Amino acid sequence: MIRPIMRNELVLQRASAPATEADLPIAQDLLDTLEAHRHSCVGMAANMIGELKRIIVFDDGGSHVAMLNPEIISCAGTYEAEEGCLSLSGTRSATRYRTIKVSYQDLAMKPRVKTFTGFTAQIIQHEIDHCNGVLI
Repeated sequence: MIRPIMRNELVLQRASAPATEADLPIAQDLLDTLEAHRHSCVGMAANMIGELKRIIVFDDGGSHVAMLNPEIISCAGTYEAEEGCLSLSGTRSATRYRTIKVSYQDLAMKPRVKTFTGFTAQIIQHEIDHCNGVLI
């Protein structure tokens, strides 16, 4: 189901709780909402649809991926980026890493670890910031 985009910064600044199997419908709603905004958005976190759960979705080279409880476990290569956000107007500067290793659960709740680079790594970092209540 496509959900409305949360723009209330007080909600967006709250840290999200761990996701459980019961939260899988939220992940599907995020995927549906990302698809509906594909022309202007490459990633979303659950708080962007008003759900304070550690769930993110993002475009990974044309495929949409969902992660539950993502955590960056290593990173390398800092750089400065200019980022926009569907929930906020304008753009802001952010320090990002070129390479990140992320532990997470997939939609089957199986634990995974994967390394990401470049723009995909940047998107994931932005969305994990959302999970932590950090706004750029």
